[in-house]
Amino acid sequence: MNNPTSAFTESSLSFDFEEAGGLLAKAASEQRDSLSINELSQLCTGLGLQSLTRPERLPEAILTQSMFVEIRNTREFGMIISAGLGGVNQEQFATSFAKDEAKVCASTTLTDASAFFELFKRSFCYKQLAGLVTDEQLLSCFSGMIALANYFSPDNPKASYVIDCLAINPLIFTDGLMIPLDGHCRFSEPADGLAARPIEKIGKLLHPESIGIIGVSASKMNFGRIILKNLLGSGYDAARMTIVRPGGGEIDGVNCVDNLDALTHKLDLFIVAIGAEGVFDLVDEVIASDAAESVMLVPGGLGETQNSYEPAAAMKKRINAAHLQKNGGPVFLGGNCLGVVSHPGGYDSWFIPRERLPKPQKKAQRHSALISQSGAFMVTRLSKNPWLDPAYMTALGNQSDISHGDMLSYYVDQETIDTIGVYIEGFNDLDGLAFADAARRAVLKGKQVIVYKAGRTNAGKSSALGHTASEAGDYSLCESILKQAGVMVAKDFTEFDDLFYIASCMHNRVVGGRRVAGVSGAGFETVGMADSIASGRFSLEMSLIEPSTAKQLENILVAKRLDALMEVRNPIDINPGADDEAHVQCTQAFAEASNVDAVVVGLDPLSPMMRTLAQCSRPGFDLDSELSVAQLLPALVREQQKPIIGVVDGGGLYDAMAEKLMDQGVCVFRSCERAMESLARYTEARLFADQLRSQLQ
Repeated sequence: MNNPTSAFTESSLSFDFEEAGGLLAKAASEQRDSLSINELSQLCTGLGLQSLTRPERLPEAILTQSMFVEIRNTREFGMIISAGLGGVNQEQFATSFAKDEAKVCASTTLTDASAFFELFKRSFCYKQLAGLVTDEQLLSCFSGMIALANYFSPDNPKASYVIDCLAINPLIFTDGLMIPLDGHCRFSEPADGLAARPIEKIGKLLHPESIGIIGVSASKMNFGRIILKNLLGSGYDAARMTIVRPGGGEIDGVNCVDNLDALTHKLDLFIVAIGAEGVFDLVDEVIASDAAESVMLVPGGLGETQNSYEPAAAMKKRINAAHLQKNGGPVFLGGNCLGVVSHPGGYDSWFIPRERLPKPQKKAQRHSALISQSGAFMVTRLSKNPWLDPAYMTALGNQSDISHGDMLSYYVDQETIDTIGVYIEGFNDLDGLAFADAARRAVLKGKQVIVYKAGRTNAGKSSALGHTASEAGDYSLCESILKQAGVMVAKDFTEFDDLFYIASCMHNRVVGGRRVAGVSGAGFETVGMADSIASGRFSLEMSLIEPSTAKQLENILVAKRLDALMEVRNPIDINPGADDEAHVQCTQAFAEASNVDAVVVGLDPLSPMMRTLAQCSRPGFDLDSELSVAQLLPALVREQQKPIIGVVDGGGLYDAMAEKLMDQGVCVFRSCERAMESLARYTEARLFADQLRSQLQ
């Protein structure tokens, strides 16, 4: 199992783990999996709390001025800590309050008492406890709980037991004392872990020197044949490919061999495109023959259905056992896997015909990666916005072996990749923790991670289970931990597209703060910009206008004879009479202002003064004119280090304008609210990443 190192360091703690372990051992010897009230009381005193008492009548303060604190072992993230409003209404508080108001939670491996306390300070619970408890008392309590969690954790080989749940609720405050009134503690013996996957072999998967494929039809265009066509169409050398198919000969110029034993060399990548019923035996054969470094399992029916669950689970055990071998065995991608597009590796193994999804190069240098459990998710994203243009697109499918955490960990160390988008339906056991750890390492290296996590609703959780055999898990917990790691978590597919796109465009831009300026010749658009600056708790600020900037803007309005119509303000409405040059000049004036961090400019495609049509009946007013905003704005964007976003709010007639700008590296949105909301989310993430780096480096 590729998990981050446990946060536990025994030498730095004063907590008596031997005594706590003795309490658990005593209970286990009596065939109990939970502590008694007296034993729990002893544990509480070790945490710096008073002895646990259960009064006959609960004080009124429990209802209004109490808290809970809990550590819990979760399937995806291992040990977590939670704290918030307590008492009998704890669950009601959790559903009635806004996110992170009633309670906060974090991974104990990825946080410490100080960081968790800062998170807790933003909750309503902290405000309600003002004057009843000191910050030092809360810090001490959190420190003890985190230390306890990290010792009695699945990650700590020294621990004889794992604390499944230790909850203290309610915890009240009287005369400066922290008094627990109730709680419970459940524990278990550690489970056997998985072998470490040799994730360095992902390099063979993404940059194969040789590829084998099984399941290619010589007579019809089945999935295997489409994959073969795409491999050849992407330029992969037929001489480096081998088809496993009885009868020998060639298909499309690629040599065929009867079986794996007939291979003359070990494959870097073996693509399996046969029916699910034949996969299980073939996996055994690949492992036994050591035929490949990496294997791509294309077929579905490998764990998504009831009939395939048991054989798929047995297959996973055999794959895990192979990882215990000296060479680590092969790594497996899938099943239920669309495949991989690796531009650096020079191949496309998707089973989508190229005519249905051309992949033109839109970037001079591709620098992003897209990881997805769903192949259709990737296909749709790229079809809708070819300018995403990732260097790598990898479909994980059912995660029979290679997981989200593995793929992200691999990209963390790839210097050419700075932006990583991920679609997640569910995590394998403890892979949520591995993923969050990898995400934080990526952010600390200056990379950007954008995630859409399925399972926000019960219906979504059920769909994930049926699609890729994934347990979606606790969405709120996942969202909290990923955000704390510096991940941008998208609430829907549109926001994912927008965040992945803006991150790809702006990675090398300087995000110095939250002050934004807006320009448009349409009054409604300036209003829309101002109305869209907030994103949750975070908000951009419409920057003040410095006198020197105001003078520049006034001079532009005078020169364009617009001064009698409009006033200088932010956002500035420069009137439909403003031409292309006026838009760019006003954008430049704001971009050069020291108190502006980003500029959003509406490009008014329908204005008769703008050169925005591919072909215009008015001479000199088409996109190819050297005076067109499509020619002028890209030059300004290249010169400036600050984020500049163009808005083309118009119908299909103006697609050519948007495409021309995007082809030249301008970040373009088709509405002002999407532009501003995306900028707000992106700015929030960049500023938080800066804060995270300053704290941890």
